[in-house]
Amino acid sequence: MTYFSSFKRQDIVQSMQEEKLDVLVIGGGITGSGISLDAVTRGLKVGLIEMQDFAAGTSSRSTKLVHGGLRYLQQFEVKLVAEVGKERAIVYENGPHVTTPEWMMLPFHKGGTFGPLTTNIGLRVYDFLAGVKKSERRKMLSADEALEKEPLVKSEELKGAGYYVEYKTDDARLTIEVLKKAVEHGVDAINYTKAIDFIYNEHGEISGVKVKDLVSEQTYSLYAKKIINAGGPWVDDLRTIDHSKLGKTLHLTKGVHLVFSKEKFPLKQAIYFDSPDSRMIFAIPRGNKTYVGTTDTDYKGDISNPTMTEEDRDYLIHAINYMFPDVHLEVGDMESSWAGLRPLIAEKEGATPDEISRKDEIFISDSGLISMAGGKLTGYRKMAETAVNTIVEQLKKEEGVLYSSSETKHLPIAGGEVGGSKGFLSFKKQAIKQGESLGIPQETVRKFIDTYGANAKILFEIYQARQGEAEHENIDALVFAELIYGMEYESVYKPVDFFIRRTGALFFNIAWVKRHKANVIEYMGKVLNWNVEQKNKYVSELDKALAEAIIPTDT
Repeated sequence: MTYFSSFKRQDIVQSMQEEKLDVLVIGGGITGSGISLDAVTRGLKVGLIEMQDFAAGTSSRSTKLVHGGLRYLQQFEVKLVAEVGKERAIVYENGPHVTTPEWMMLPFHKGGTFGPLTTNIGLRVYDFLAGVKKSERRKMLSADEALEKEPLVKSEELKGAGYYVEYKTDDARLTIEVLKKAVEHGVDAINYTKAIDFIYNEHGEISGVKVKDLVSEQTYSLYAKKIINAGGPWVDDLRTIDHSKLGKTLHLTKGVHLVFSKEKFPLKQAIYFDSPDSRMIFAIPRGNKTYVGTTDTDYKGDISNPTMTEEDRDYLIHAINYMFPDVHLEVGDMESSWAGLRPLIAEKEGATPDEISRKDEIFISDSGLISMAGGKLTGYRKMAETAVNTIVEQLKKEEGVLYSSSETKHLPIAGGEVGGSKGFLSFKKQAIKQGESLGIPQETVRKFIDTYGANAKILFEIYQARQGEAEHENIDALVFAELIYGMEYESVYKPVDFFIRRTGALFFNIAWVKRHKANVIEYMGKVLNWNVEQKNKYVSELDKALAEAIIPTDT
């Protein structure tokens, strides 16, 4: 089933303008995608616009964990921990291809942030609040047991470790899979379309949005009964346009992650550790890479393009060498990096980043603009449910129309139609046989299955049917299969969409990007009818992203 395609941008634009929507969502990150899925499955007519690519903001720049927020117990955010902790299992069952349980080790050293007693109590409370299933409940390890799990951890004054389960994900893939399922149910979603102003009726009530298609440069108007601002770091910018940026506002903090090869940083076990200044950091093995993060610093720069600085890089390398003293990492060992923003809600003046709550909140302006602020990747489904509950309650009062309650708790996202986590195991065995029968290397078959889930079979079909075309275009047939799938099923329009958000290659396989970028760009330009100016612009965007992944900025 074709969900939506870059070839049909105008079809989507036309469809969105043909009739008044019930709901227009501004923002194509995980929050907006989740809201659109929840709303459409309740019977609402929904449209979604995103000024960049889907998941291009915070939703592709996180620590890539669907985690329960253990550290929020330190802030006594008991309700938050309970809610998002339980959501982890729901996210996993609905998309087992894009979410994977990962045992995490929390080592504690003499004088560190955590000790044996506090860790034991904290993890026990965490298990209870998050409803952790028996097989994944916490264990306490001695120092020797901890070193056996991960010999690289600093042994000096090591007192032991906590051992518990988190869930590893690909945040951008999770977002696109949620959005694809929404589109399958009837949502009109389009990227590179910016909200530039709001439209109001004679009573001063918001009734639509003036938008600009950043590809065609055309402007047009969209109308909806309800407008939801799910702009992430841009939430307050949209509230400013609405003249409703009052009371609580966003407090942006920046998080940076560094990527190393397993050869340079041969981590076996995911670790959650405290740095020399007591800030908590993750070190996580992923394939043949290890990534580490995150920093947590106030941010006031360019929202659309946060980047790593020398200070960020050096801070993380110092923290790694402190906790893993035998690794001896240097600046030149870093392969890639990414930086992202957390749109937190400022509760009080002067709060430090680690003191600010990660909870979400809804702001409703006098005009009726509904803004969803704050929150975490893990809690996206509950955030969406809350937002859509607000909408249907309003529509019930205004029109007397009744809509169902949320239906997403047991709804597989795109690629997750495999019968949950248990069904995924049997699906995987069958799909591996199918892929290998086509002559695809097992490593690539597994990568396709883990990336695309049930839709891996579509990539197998593309690979089988279009090898001749791939050869003619001088593109590796397996790369070509991913590219065609991205363009025809996932609204890939620019090279950065493909190399960053859909494949994650710029972060975790930067050599692959450099090897294939020229031929991929040539093909995309031909098929998508870019003009010379567009092609030069899109090539420059990718080259800039490649440079910024390695070279720190001065600011």
